[in-house]
Amino acid sequence: MSGFKNFLLRGSLVDMAVGIVIGIAFTGLVQGLVKDLITPLMAAVAGEPDFSQVSFTVNHSRFLVGDFINALLSFVIIAAVVYFLVLSPYARLKALFEKPPAPEPETRPCPYCLTPIPIAARRCAFCTSDLTEAAVRAS
Repeated sequence: MSGFKNFLLRGSLVDMAVGIVIGIAFTGLVQGLVKDLITPLMAAVAGEPDFSQVSFTVNHSRFLVGDFINALLSFVIIAAVVYFLVLSPYARLKALFEKPPAPEPETRPCPYCLTPIPIAARRCAFCTSDLTEAAVRAS
């Protein structure tokens, strides 16, 4: 039972639950903005009394084009807000804290005496071993 309790109280699970609740509340806010402000403005420009009721009929089937445009606008607004207010700042913040790549090593150990020698060396300066033969034997 304590394992299940630890699972439920883990920080990442609680953070995810808070994020979902905030996301649902934000979705309702954006849908209200689209339904109550943006589409009435579009309707005023188009000369329609209620843009969400714009539709066409094919074989007695009614297609609500205006309602679909409301949903599409809501999706685009939510996606833009998530990108510009969450993903973009997170990527910039992550780049600040990332470690730079490790520099390429300038030396390697001599296979005979184990002293550090330059990568491009063909002969060890300390034991004078021919390193081209050592590379052939090692492979």
